[in-house]
Amino acid sequence: MIVKADTTEKKIDVQYYALLREERGLSFETVMTIAQTPKELYGELQKRHGFRLPIERLKVAVNDAFQDWDSPLQPNDNVVFIPPVAGG
Repeated sequence: MIVKADTTEKKIDVQYYALLREERGLSFETVMTIAQTPKELYGELQKRHGFRLPIERLKVAVNDAFQDWDSPLQPNDNVVFIPPVAGG
């Protein structure tokens, strides 16, 4: 059985913090994407915006809950990429 990838664009709200916010130049944006997972979405955004942080250094939350990078994305999800933070 052949499974066809869903190529339907969906609207995703993305929030950025710390280094990602600095690199993007804003803290929030709405994107149209065919990404099926947070991992795919970060890959798209990394290429588009030149993010330097590798995915292994980030956590991801979808709709206010930490998620696995391979969890499915739904239209209108709110995705937050959380970089490491330093404190003192």
